[in-house]
Amino acid sequence: MAQKLNYLRESPSQTGGPYVHIGCTPNFTGIGMYGGDLGTSMKTGPVQGTEISIKGTVFDGTGTPLRDAMIEIWQPDAAGLFPSANETRGTADPHFTGWGRSPGDMETGEFTFETVKPGAVPFPDGRMQAPHINAWIVARGINVGLHTRIYFEDEAEANVTDPILTRIEHQNRIPTLLAKPEGVGSYRFDIHLQGPLETIFFDM
Repeated sequence: MAQKLNYLRESPSQTGGPYVHIGCTPNFTGIGMYGGDLGTSMKTGPVQGTEISIKGTVFDGTGTPLRDAMIEIWQPDAAGLFPSANETRGTADPHFTGWGRSPGDMETGEFTFETVKPGAVPFPDGRMQAPHINAWIVARGINVGLHTRIYFEDEAEANVTDPILTRIEHQNRIPTLLAKPEGVGSYRFDIHLQGPLETIFFDM
């Protein structure tokens, strides 16, 4: 006898929302804990390098902003050094965490990061990568977090020799990975999950 189609239903642990904000950004949801959400501030004091802000919105395939997305970023400091015990090339900026987390605004879907312009880091074969930030996206309906990179449109010289960007078969899609300047120290990086402007995502 065939079982009913509603016998096995998707459990909450198989989707990113609505619990992702409660667990990862409880203060954002109104649950006051820990004195503040982890990843809210990436700067713990005076930082080295150029301070920047990155704003963006996650859009679905219809061009509608996702208002419940959450973004995490990882990056080196302005000198290209990571705040990690495994960093052997030098000492990273002690006032910069290198990691941030931002929930999208519940009205507009816009996320924001106050960070520093990252320095270049070496590829495993020694070639230098263009300055970039690694990003991870989760939201309602995304069962496996999506990975992408944020490069900078105003780093054109470094971008044309980047070991990752040069391997992308469809070079006309590279603009989906470029944060665009919007005034001094401000960048815009929108993420499109589907459609003609779909952001390039990496299998990691």
